[in-house]
Amino acid sequence: MIKNICVFASSSNYLEEAFYEDSRELGKLIGENGFNIVYGGSTLGMMWACAEQVKLNGGKVYGVMPQRLVDMGCRTDNCDEFHLAIGMRDRKQKMDEISDAVIALAGGFGTLEELAEMIVQKQLGYNKKPIVILNTNRFYDKLLEFFDVIVEEKFANKISKELYFVAKTPQEAIDYIKTYKEPERVISKHDIYARG
Repeated sequence: MIKNICVFASSSNYLEEAFYEDSRELGKLIGENGFNIVYGGSTLGMMWACAEQVKLNGGKVYGVMPQRLVDMGCRTDNCDEFHLAIGMRDRKQKMDEISDAVIALAGGFGTLEELAEMIVQKQLGYNKKPIVILNTNRFYDKLLEFFDVIVEEKFANKISKELYFVAKTPQEAIDYIKTYKEPERVISKHDIYARG
């Protein structure tokens, strides 16, 4: 049963308003649909725009942040639960541990790393969580084109495209998670590596 949704997103406060709008809308939908958010524990950017709306709409907020960022003053006191991590690797592990689904909003290198790790975890069968890429303003178009190149050049099997879902709107993202069914197939090495 899906209860806690991990949201990866930018911590920048200097983006086009459309990105914050989608973040707020997603947070509102997460809370209204009885879900909670697992996120980086920050007061910044799209991360907080989403988390704040979850809380305002009845959901719980679980923050996970490494000590270095706490020391920089990035932590919010508005989390229902806050988990202090040793570093970024520990942070990702804890976020994975307490979440049942993943949504990646627009973000920088940190968001990209987090998304890639979750896709690989699912590819290798370590989890069966729904992974959603919310493509606000077509932000991820070029990355998705690169994913196609990875498959076309046989660095990954074409079945890899089933590991994630691309949503155009926050509503599409939530609808996908609400109707998600775990894959029944057992992952094999043939699913991982492309064949001629």
